[in-house]
Amino acid sequence: MSVIPLTIEVSLVFCVAALMLHRYGDYRKQHILVTVACFIAWYFSFMIIFVLPLDVSSTFYRQCLKDNSPLPDTTSNPNLTTTIINEPTLSTSQIISPEQVCEKPWSWFPPTVLPVLWRVVYWTSQFLTWILLPMMQSFSNAGDFTVWRKIKSALFENAIYYGTYLLIFGICLVYVAIKPGLNINGSQLKVIGITASNTWGLFLLVLLLGYGLVDIPRSYWYASKQGYQLAHAYFKMAKLSTEKTEAEENVEDILDDIKKIAETVKYTNPMRKYVDVILEKCPESMTKNLKRSTDDFEEYSASEVVTEKSLVRIHKNIKKATHNVERARCQWNETLQRAFELEDLEANEKSSTRKFVHSVGVDYQPVSFLRRLITPQIEWYWKCLIRPILMKILAVCLCILSFMVVWSECLFFIKKPVLSFFALFVQAAAKNSGYFYVELSSCLTITFLCFCAYSTLFKVRIFNYYYLVPDHQTNANSLIFAGMMLCRLTPPMCLNFLGLIHLDTHITKDERKEETAYTNIMGHMDVIPFISDGFNIYFPILIVLLCVATYFNLCSKALHFFGFEQFVEDDHLTQELVDEGKDLVRRGKQINLFILFYTVL
Repeated sequence: MSVIPLTIEVSLVFCVAALMLHRYGDYRKQHILVTVACFIAWYFSFMIIFVLPLDVSSTFYRQCLKDNSPLPDTTSNPNLTTTIINEPTLSTSQIISPEQVCEKPWSWFPPTVLPVLWRVVYWTSQFLTWILLPMMQSFSNAGDFTVWRKIKSALFENAIYYGTYLLIFGICLVYVAIKPGLNINGSQLKVIGITASNTWGLFLLVLLLGYGLVDIPRSYWYASKQGYQLAHAYFKMAKLSTEKTEAEENVEDILDDIKKIAETVKYTNPMRKYVDVILEKCPESMTKNLKRSTDDFEEYSASEVVTEKSLVRIHKNIKKATHNVERARCQWNETLQRAFELEDLEANEKSSTRKFVHSVGVDYQPVSFLRRLITPQIEWYWKCLIRPILMKILAVCLCILSFMVVWSECLFFIKKPVLSFFALFVQAAAKNSGYFYVELSSCLTITFLCFCAYSTLFKVRIFNYYYLVPDHQTNANSLIFAGMMLCRLTPPMCLNFLGLIHLDTHITKDERKEETAYTNIMGHMDVIPFISDGFNIYFPILIVLLCVATYFNLCSKALHFFGFEQFVEDDHLTQELVDEGKDLVRRGKQINLFILFYTVL
């Protein structure tokens, strides 16, 4: 037995989490607590995704040992009970032990390791997602000026958030208390708490998977259609232009109020220290233009007195408005650069020289070590010929995988015959001792589910306040939100995956089967029958309905019908926004050219 494979995997996950946090965040600008908490949240969530396959392969190995162990035959009479071990009529040298029949997984490690690891990872993740990260997020958004009052505001702001969890927990607890034959003990109380958390996560997971399982393959198919991509980029530019303008106007209105307050509250006023804190959140151009009043020491009338409550409100508003402007500008710059690249791609597709030429003013800087390898010819063949074909192939593969997920989600609770594709694949590999393929298929499946859910999370309009921007441009709020959702969604998603491959005995109703260490820590949802029974029925139905709605773009068409701009092909309103976006991109390119020439001169 060796923990080397597990140690290597945990170390690699550590590096991946650190690199991703470095790519999106900036530890020099963020508070050290934000960096540490977000790293732990990302690291532990990724660890569940990549270590769970090792738990799965170990479980199949233990099942093999159990199936090949001699079974005790117990016979009893009123006076005596004897246990006889049924063994084949073989000599001692001919008896084959289970260890000789069952091949150990390449990643086999002591069975006592994972239970300890899962306890630490799971309960730390739950503490982060339900207590620490929401409090940190609300604390950073609070407009109060003292630590204690920020904590009070954070608790009040999270009252509804905690209330939803406590409501689910309370309903489950009442059901168990009044249900005949069910006794509440410490172990069941823990499972009820876990079930309440999983119910919250599974409800959100249904919405995200129902959209992502259709949208992800479709987005890769559209990625092969350059004309569609360019039109969509123009459309997005027009929408972002409106959002950016509204965000900037909102900041200007708040800055006008702050300027009036700064000119009213003199430096002898006790509220002045709070005004100075607000001014620190304002752009430097505004603070430099503020003129100190000459009569700082005059008395004030009641109408001139500014209350702390109004300053708290202004402070909170400027934080939120500044965040909205930063988000809008980041999205604007990212989409503008994307539009430049797509215009270059459209111009080079018909090139007779088959050499990729970049427009002047387009900021294209490939990675330094690739700059010498990627010639204009190679770049043309890759972008104009090979990549579109690969995108279509990848889209077809993802479409097949999405169908397999939806099919398996609908039928995973049927034990005989086994109808879940993932259960068939994993069990077939385990029978042939192909533990590496068990781990590989498990890892790919969980990764695909996570990709569908997490990528959808930042596309949904209600969560559009948060945005992950590379090159260290993501703010602390978005990093905290990402860590919070990772910790919230990963445990129930992995529990659902174990059900897909029939490693949850309370779903398959086969008590002879071994269970993963992860399931032993998480428990089973059938402690509360109405949740487990309803889950098996409504979870698949909701996913199918949402997939159908997403496939036919029912939500987008409904929003478009009620006047909310959505990208709908062959629509005159969409075409107007596309034309507007095209003009914005043209002006953006002209500005880049002017800056470039000015820099050269």
